[in-house]
Amino acid sequence: MNFTAIDFETATGHHPCSVGIVTVENGVIVDEFVSLIKPPNNEYNPFTIRVHGIYPKDTVNAKSFFQIYPEIEKRLKNRVVVAHNESFDRNVLMKTMLLHGLNYEDLNIAAKWECTVKIYKAKGFKPTKLSDCCKEMNIQLNHHEALSDARACAKLYMLR
Repeated sequence: MNFTAIDFETATGHHPCSVGIVTVENGVIVDEFVSLIKPPNNEYNPFTIRVHGIYPKDTVNAKSFFQIYPEIEKRLKNRVVVAHNESFDRNVLMKTMLLHGLNYEDLNIAAKWECTVKIYKAKGFKPTKLSDCCKEMNIQLNHHEALSDARACAKLYMLR
């Protein structure tokens, strides 16, 4: 079982302010990566701050998406990618790459990623929020912390 789980937290719209990535090889977590990301103009929506607790002061000196992209690329390229509500995280990645002139196709990953929301919905879970699935499956979670969310998603995917 080889795959990579990813989670973005966003500042506004599709502009990420944090990313967590967990790499799984043969059913074992072998790498974890987390980084704050300075969004364009370091602007935030007050709603997103309430969700994840990341403030402009936290990212004022953080690297831009373009600067951390090599770390993202080396973990995603040619991999099965998993996310909880994959369309959200996939769109964040695709739109942010486009904004920075990066070609999503170069990652050589599926057009639609594996989605733990869909997997657990099919298993009859209601609701299927990450926190609810983790509670049901007894997975530790510090919700809306990118690395914790990515790690929890990886564990849910391994237990599917």
